[in-house]
Amino acid sequence: MKRHEAREKAFQTLFQLDSTDMTVEEAIEYIMEGKTDAFYDVLVQGTHKNRADIDLLLKQNLEKWSLDRLPKTERTILRIAIFELEYLDDAPDRVILNEAIELSKSYGDDQSPKFVNGVLSKFTDRKGE
Repeated sequence: MKRHEAREKAFQTLFQLDSTDMTVEEAIEYIMEGKTDAFYDVLVQGTHKNRADIDLLLKQNLEKWSLDRLPKTERTILRIAIFELEYLDDAPDRVILNEAIELSKSYGDDQSPKFVNGVLSKFTDRKGE
């Protein structure tokens, strides 16, 4: 599975978790239908496990928005991207940012890409990239 597809599947899984009472294992099975992918697993498990810390970072970088007020689509995309930016070191920040914007174009509304870019640029700017 290519990384873009793994990110898309991770988005679908984590969105499902945010929308239902499924366990992470049930959501993975529902989305992946028995298939496996190492990068996908890292994204889903890592984002899910570190969600409280990721949400804290996200809250600190939102202007005029509360976490609860964010649409689930953008909130899920931002959580995955922040996990990658803060916890993984295997892709350049600009690639992670671009992937998040592409997901927001596919799953969000017309304003989503600009919003996601604005929030995530705060993370990349402070890291100097």
